[in-house]
Amino acid sequence: MWRYALKEGGRWALALAGAFLIAVGISALSVAKGGYGPALAQRLLAFLRLDFGTSALSGQSAIRELAAHGPTTANLIAFGALIALALGVPLGLLLGTGAVRRATAPLIQIVSAAPVFCAGLALAYAARHIGFQESAAVFRALLLPSITVGLAGTAAVQVALRRAASQAQDSPFRVGLRRMGLTAIEIERVYVVPQIFAGLLSSLGEVMLALLSAAVVSEWVFKCPGIADLFVKSIALHDWNMAALILFVFAALTATAEFIGRIAARLLVRAAS
Repeated sequence: MWRYALKEGGRWALALAGAFLIAVGISALSVAKGGYGPALAQRLLAFLRLDFGTSALSGQSAIRELAAHGPTTANLIAFGALIALALGVPLGLLLGTGAVRRATAPLIQIVSAAPVFCAGLALAYAARHIGFQESAAVFRALLLPSITVGLAGTAAVQVALRRAASQAQDSPFRVGLRRMGLTAIEIERVYVVPQIFAGLLSSLGEVMLALLSAAVVSEWVFKCPGIADLFVKSIALHDWNMAALILFVFAALTATAEFIGRIAARLLVRAAS
């Protein structure tokens, strides 16, 4: 287990280092004079000192700007994750069974191909036609962004569970366990279910990436003042210091979620075996 943890820790460190270097490269675009090479060296030294520069949009420190917009996105991701787990887990387990998976395959393909911003636009359109303006404003500001992010997370969760269930159903250990005298219910409860949820934990990075991507769309559509919306504005207005810092934070969150999920999945499988 320790060797596996060290291996995954190395992958996590390499992912953070790569994201750090990409962020440095983007931030160097903000230095207008002296050429890109000296600007890159300058920003690298500044990043190593934890100096991420100032935001061209507000003139404030990029760290302060990130802290000011962070709670909105954090709440959006948290509520979206709760929706994703509440809907995605039962849906993924249901669609993971062989008969249901074959029957609903066309519908799954259609839903998976629909971009998440389509759901956001549809919800925004629906909110504009709610009769009570005050309740509609609250609905748009609080619920609709979380629902949009939650739907994207739901799709990622159910895909991960469906994939894990499909792999577990094709595992050769089922025949051996049946010959040993275990019933189908015992095999499912003791061996198959932990493997399915371990598959979900292994895909935690994918789920986090889906939530963050949906947050970018949701905050832009519903005008939420979070860091995802700030990232889009920073790219559009060439605020490279701010864009670089946000990109590094998003990459770090995704890499950390993947690292934690893989370790937790390994522990779950070992505990069940």
